[in-house]
Amino acid sequence: MRPIACLLVFAVAALAVQPSAPFTLHQVKSYPFPNELAASASGARIAWAFNEQGRRNIWVAEGPDFTPRRLTSYMNDDGQELSSVSISNDGRFVVYVRGGEHGSNWEVTTPVNPSSSTTPTPVQIWSVPFQGGEPKLLAAGDSPVISPKSDLIAYEHERAIWTVPIDGARPARRLFTARGNMGSPEWSPDGARLAFVAGRGDHSFIGVWSGDSNPILWLAPSTSQDASPRWSPDGARIAFTRRAGAGGAPRPILEPRPIPWSIWTADASTGAGQQVWKSGTTLRDSPPSTHGGTNLHWAAKGRIVFLSYADGWPHLYSIPETGGPALLLTPGRFMCEMISISPDRTYLLASANTGAGPDDIDRRHILKIPVDRADTLLLTLGNGNEWSPRVTGDGNTVVFFSALAQRPPLPMVMPASGGPARLIAEHVIPADFPTKQLVAPRKVVIRSPDGLDIHCQLFETPGGAAKKPAIVYIHGGPPRQMLLGWHYSDYYANAYASNQYLASRGFVVLSVNYRLGIGYGFDFHRPANAGAQGASEYTDILAAGRYLQSLPNVDPKRIGVYGGSYGGYLTALALARNSDVFAAGVDIHGVHDFTAERARTLLAPAYEKAPDVQKALDIAWNSSPVSAISTWKSPVLLIHADDDRNVRFSQTVDLVQRLSKAGVPFEEIVIPDDTHHFLRHANWLRVNAATAEFFERKLKP
Repeated sequence: MRPIACLLVFAVAALAVQPSAPFTLHQVKSYPFPNELAASASGARIAWAFNEQGRRNIWVAEGPDFTPRRLTSYMNDDGQELSSVSISNDGRFVVYVRGGEHGSNWEVTTPVNPSSSTTPTPVQIWSVPFQGGEPKLLAAGDSPVISPKSDLIAYEHERAIWTVPIDGARPARRLFTARGNMGSPEWSPDGARLAFVAGRGDHSFIGVWSGDSNPILWLAPSTSQDASPRWSPDGARIAFTRRAGAGGAPRPILEPRPIPWSIWTADASTGAGQQVWKSGTTLRDSPPSTHGGTNLHWAAKGRIVFLSYADGWPHLYSIPETGGPALLLTPGRFMCEMISISPDRTYLLASANTGAGPDDIDRRHILKIPVDRADTLLLTLGNGNEWSPRVTGDGNTVVFFSALAQRPPLPMVMPASGGPARLIAEHVIPADFPTKQLVAPRKVVIRSPDGLDIHCQLFETPGGAAKKPAIVYIHGGPPRQMLLGWHYSDYYANAYASNQYLASRGFVVLSVNYRLGIGYGFDFHRPANAGAQGASEYTDILAAGRYLQSLPNVDPKRIGVYGGSYGGYLTALALARNSDVFAAGVDIHGVHDFTAERARTLLAPAYEKAPDVQKALDIAWNSSPVSAISTWKSPVLLIHADDDRNVRFSQTVDLVQRLSKAGVPFEEIVIPDDTHHFLRHANWLRVNAATAEFFERKLKP
């Protein structure tokens, strides 16, 4: 890996001012959060979504000045997210989806109504002129893809593919009728044909639509599950991934099972296909479960690019389009995610936890990666985090999001050839945002009892009591990694702000990157006996609690624990198993009974059963907080929204009954109609304020 001649080095000396005065939760939660970065295929136009205290809007900028401006005027904290932001190839229109809950596990496109409005907002596709004007509602639907001709949008609606003019000149129409669940539309380079995936339960096909008068062309149909269609640059062939279809005799549930997969290409005129690469058969060879999955791209220079965990890290590889051995493009002990390809398809950009410093495994920097050789180039270095890189259509500028430990995320631009980078939209940060009062979290590595190194971030404000109360923060996912600075996920940016606020209130906060998370290789990501198969990751949470107890500035009897989602599960497990260590906890929409989810499928009527069904259920029960209610003594605050589409609200309803019967002190906050990700800013404020207030009461004398 080689650094570029003019490195972007983020200096933090100017910001590393010791906190001098308290700040409010409203102040630290006032940061704007950018996401959905997009660049046009020509010119130098970019667009993104900004969430300013619940007011979500589309923003744009254009080179060479990249002066930012707000394009839409959604000025209410109504919880309607903006997603699928894209710019037409000619740069004239910005297209986006408003509504839905795209981070959910089910009912992704079902409307959300966190403001309890009597007229909920549907999930809708909109377009707005880049130069400005009123947004135009195009259709109800999701996942829009703009044609290379910049005239039509293909999108998903009611299990079918539909199209609508980008300017809304005509009503939307269903493109064709076919069996199954149609999705993943991909336009051919000339915009005349459309590839898609037809999901049919235990198998799926790649289809090609080429006009109303022509039948659907199915590419090398088989009993397999095919996905991720990608056109060749000349539009003659399509690459896609293939893995085995469902079925076969039930296998042992507790036995780790690799999922071999392969890459195929097919003639886009005849449908004839061939395998050009296949994975190995070890667990590491399974499709990666990190951001973007296989990240399949048909690149220039006759190469096909993909992501694999084959060498133990999520790395990029390329193969000849005619088939051949895979070339490792990104060797090293780091992961690649948020991958994009340049307009000319000659190189890729990725956000990676690597750099020149020893702590960069806990950060993100931007890599530039040629598609045909292992010659990675670090575009950014320093003490910040950078992610979501894109190249403008003219090839001159790399754009991405950037944050420091104190400064929240903002868009940033830099020359694609290297050189100074600069922020845009700094004025969006409120004047009273407490930049200089935030602490830079310190990297801490603790050793779990079985010898595994666990990376953590320690938040502490100088001064205060000689013996402070302390809190373990547990992230969700679990395939996540908390960083030494503001996070690239809005959910974990909130957690970072919450940890800063708790530190400002006199708590020592330790954020734990426990096993099952990403960023530290395959064996860390996929450990043995984890989750419902033994909860081995809890070992790391207990080790974090005992580490805090060992610090001379921490009162060992005043250790709290909190987290959301999977972090809520581990919080409940900590309180249930070790109330002797954890004196209080806040469990935010956690899972409490694994068997309630697993039993539905494991015990479903069937002649054949997996040979270890009962053993798997026994282990799942013993891995669940509800199995240890008898030793749960510490008070807990339970927080859950009842339109949660990631963790069923019934998990908390059930836990309340068990805690009540056992006499465990608990409090509850139920938020009607919001979802797992608390789409309203007001609800996040309520959750964070309640968390801090609970710990103030329970852990401070």
